[in-house]
Amino acid sequence: MLALFQTIDLALSLYWWILVLSAIFSWLYAFNVINSSNQFVNAVGRFLYAATEPALAPIRRILPNMGGIDISPIILMLIIFFIRQLMWTSIYPALA
Repeated sequence: MLALFQTIDLALSLYWWILVLSAIFSWLYAFNVINSSNQFVNAVGRFLYAATEPALAPIRRILPNMGGIDISPIILMLIIFFIRQLMWTSIYPALA
């Protein structure tokens, strides 16, 4: 059972870092710090968008319009943090 919980925790941790990278990439792209015509940059951007958009889109639909500020990654990161804490402090001790 421990291996399953560790695997889920690792997957959530990796997704948390993908969210961080996606946010940083979007800032760099928006402020033209990175070259948007570079093929590698476009490939990285497409991957990050495809990896994060399915989870962020439902949150964006629920949140009110904040005038161009997107806090959906922060909300998703808080949800991931809550799931990880719940998993290790409540669910795992009850099953172990």
